[in-house]
Amino acid sequence: MSFASLGLIDPLVRTLDALGYQAPTPVQAQAIPAVLAGRDVMAAAQTGTGKTAGFALPILQQLTMAGQVAPNSVRALILVPTRELAEQVHQSFLAYGAGLPLRTHVAYGGVSINPQMMKLRKGLDLLVATPGRLLDLYSQNAVKFDQLQTLVLDEADRMLDLGFSRELNAVFAALPARRQTLLFSATFSDQIRALAATLLNDPLSIEVSPRNTTVKAIAQWIVPVDKKRKPELFMHLLKQRRWGQVLVFVKTRKGVDALVDTLEAHGISADAIHGDKPQPARLRALERFKAGHAKILVATDVAARGLDIDDLPLVVNFDLPIVAEDYIHRTGRTGRAGASGEAVSLVCADEVVQLAAIEVLTGQMLERIDQPGFEPDHRVPLTNTRGEQVRKPKKPKKPKGDAAVSSIDVRFRPR
Repeated sequence: MSFASLGLIDPLVRTLDALGYQAPTPVQAQAIPAVLAGRDVMAAAQTGTGKTAGFALPILQQLTMAGQVAPNSVRALILVPTRELAEQVHQSFLAYGAGLPLRTHVAYGGVSINPQMMKLRKGLDLLVATPGRLLDLYSQNAVKFDQLQTLVLDEADRMLDLGFSRELNAVFAALPARRQTLLFSATFSDQIRALAATLLNDPLSIEVSPRNTTVKAIAQWIVPVDKKRKPELFMHLLKQRRWGQVLVFVKTRKGVDALVDTLEAHGISADAIHGDKPQPARLRALERFKAGHAKILVATDVAARGLDIDDLPLVVNFDLPIVAEDYIHRTGRTGRAGASGEAVSLVCADEVVQLAAIEVLTGQMLERIDQPGFEPDHRVPLTNTRGEQVRKPKKPKKPKGDAAVSSIDVRFRPR
């Protein structure tokens, strides 16, 4: 099957050929003809399988074949949960639409709103935006939806996880009822399916892989460890396994900064991405990582979706995510577009509930590999894919005398 056989126009086919796209992926093969035909679509596919092209290519074609856009108006709106994903999706539209006479832009918070308002004055064929900034623009009459033809919700489940439900409802209320609506995501929770039932009209449902599964090409395993020894274990594995480029996920912003400080104290180049970082700093950190200037990128779940890094070999979950679905998105940063990858999780006893939830969601038991010298005092209980603990954690023996003092005074310090 070729892209031309899906009904795409010659300029798009030539651009895809120049980009090295040989044949459509399964989600693209099903979605592109449906979107071109004007149908609503609800598509679930693993990250890295080409979801963005699945909606970007037909939308670009529809926009190219249509008329002019009025001032302050938009004809296609792509809603995404994070700034990073907004940039990534917009860059994809720019790449696929190279040479097409279309006006596009991206809008998100954390940067000045004025340049975004200026771009909208002449009207845009396509706008990629986060919900909060879009409502800011709408409240200032900088954007109008009278000409809106297509709405895309990309990673809608994450938008709800981040608490955007009120903003989404406000956006939906402002949009014309007659429009084409597309939902694309790696996972669809029951909450998202309920949302789709209210927004989509007789949608084509596409599921090219089992629901809530991780990419098979990713080798996944966990290392049980006590919480206080995680930094030490990470440094040990980094050296022992000679890890190169690594994307590390940490639960809190404070934890991200602490790990970066530890790495830099050991002379290892590292950058951080989290919600307290201004957007220009986040983009610089990502570009440094992509260019190889920083060996390690440490991030909170703000980076679980929206980071598109070619040939990323390894993702490390320094902390397990609170929301099990985020494990799928974290690990999906590696093993993209058919490549192999590895996902390693450092798991302490306190995280057994998150571990069980991940194993239930993905339907697989994660292999446990003890690291000599780092066996935890607080054992991580065994689990199964039904979410049950099949062994209670053993209580560590209470140290006596000088040993008790030693156990309190020991800290991991850079050498």
